[in-house]
Amino acid sequence: MSKAVRASDTPYIEAVEAGKTYMWCACGKSAKQPFCDGSHAGTGMAPTIYKATESRNIMFCGCKQTKNSPICDGSHSQ
Repeated sequence: MSKAVRASDTPYIEAVEAGKTYMWCACGKSAKQPFCDGSHAGTGMAPTIYKATESRNIMFCGCKQTKNSPICDGSHSQ
């Protein structure tokens, strides 16, 4: 699999906690979007690790085309 599946046309807004690590689904196949559930197995793709430095809401990319993974950069609107 060379290209990610578009999981959403909008970003996922998720509350993250300082000090916690999150695994963002980069392949688009996870049933637990925007986070990885292991569905990438066999695709040659891997999740992106996000370490929260502060507690706040994050806009995780849903279209999987961001140039700033895992953060939404507006690529879904292009």
